[in-house]
Amino acid sequence: MDTHTPYSASASTSVRTGSIAWLKRRWPAALALVASAIIGSGSDSPGGVAGLAHVLSLLPLIYLAMVKLGKRQATWPGLAIGVATVFGLRILDVIPPAAAFTGIALVILVWAGVDGQLRRDGTFRLQALGMLFFGALALAGLLLDPEVGRYLVAAGWFLHGVWDFVHLKQDKVVARTFAEWCGVLDVMIAAQLVFQP
Repeated sequence: MDTHTPYSASASTSVRTGSIAWLKRRWPAALALVASAIIGSGSDSPGGVAGLAHVLSLLPLIYLAMVKLGKRQATWPGLAIGVATVFGLRILDVIPPAAAFTGIALVILVWAGVDGQLRRDGTFRLQALGMLFFGALALAGLLLDPEVGRYLVAAGWFLHGVWDFVHLKQDKVVARTFAEWCGVLDVMIAAQLVFQP
């Protein structure tokens, strides 16, 4: 009598333990997949694309603010403040969130110019260029024809995902968990923008 079973209880426990260990290590990626499913569900409308364009302008601002402050541990609270700002400004309809984030970025740039960081810190200059590039894509996505805007916003999200993965690999500027989360989220949102009917 053969007592060997192809999938034993210990194998089942091993798979479960392995899955839990993977989730503990990769929780930012798992969270990003859940968030992309929630966020992307409304991306098929012009208002959804506009909302994603406003959030796209927030992403490089977080990097710029973290390099200015030199506090990577503030990345997640910075994201929470930024997302609350997006929702608050869209509900109040006083000023577009992208305009507010551009104004905040200008304040940070002036501050860095006054204290000399802009002149001496290459990492800060790179983040400033990132803010300019991604901010321009977000603005173009808001101003151009909605169908063209969708693809510009998608390109911005995808390229920001690449930006995140480079920062994750270099372990610089923002918290590693944020870079992983944001990279996965950005690529997923870009795919949803491009491939949704």
